[in-house]
Amino acid sequence: MTTLAIIGGTGLTRMEGLTVTRREMVKTPYGAPSCPIVFGELGGRQVAFLARHGSTHRIPPHRINYCANIWALNSVGIKRIIAVGAVGGICETCSVGTVVIPDQIIDYTYARENTFFDGGNDPVEHIDFSFPYDGNLRSALIDGALATDGLNVVEQGVYGVTQGPRLETAAEIRRMAADGCTIVGMTGMPEAALAAELGLAYACCAVVVNPAAGNNGQKIDTAALTAAISTGMKSAVKVLDRTLQNTVLDVR
Repeated sequence: MTTLAIIGGTGLTRMEGLTVTRREMVKTPYGAPSCPIVFGELGGRQVAFLARHGSTHRIPPHRINYCANIWALNSVGIKRIIAVGAVGGICETCSVGTVVIPDQIIDYTYARENTFFDGGNDPVEHIDFSFPYDGNLRSALIDGALATDGLNVVEQGVYGVTQGPRLETAAEIRRMAADGCTIVGMTGMPEAALAAELGLAYACCAVVVNPAAGNNGQKIDTAALTAAISTGMKSAVKVLDRTLQNTVLDVR
């Protein structure tokens, strides 16, 4: 039975190297997920894959049905999720091309459906979210990243999650840096919290594809950003392949 899922972000709408066995569109009480769940084999393991922005990358960050995505994965037996995302680098160690395995989150998003405990007949639950990422999955990702040749790896960080789809202002990035954020992206929440609400182990493999706004004194070069996303996601797939060979993933 497949118990591990990969959620692909910008630039990763399909998994290179995944041997596909079947696809399933899951109906949920929260509406339709971004696309069908793809089941197959990667790195010698049975995995499921879901493209966060849809198979044609047309769903912006603030319109993603995070509740449906996480509920759908849980409903087909997924217990562990590795989320891949393209991010901007805020701190000096997070240069373009760096793979970051964050250990904390600060949520700056708004007006997103962000919980399964939203009233109705079920009692409200207040989950502990002190440590949003699963330790075993983080260790496996770190080991996989360190075993991948040619990568700069940062083993912890604070993921600041913004609303999007626009990129941030330089002043917003300065505020986030003062808050302790080391990377910035648009999809880390409520995805991580929803996984926690359902008791799913969750970790993030973030690939830095641009310096955050104002960090180099220039406007963000969108052409360079597109090229960096393509290169970065190839690195992410290599990390995933290495990670899936790690026996740490069996500990749960």
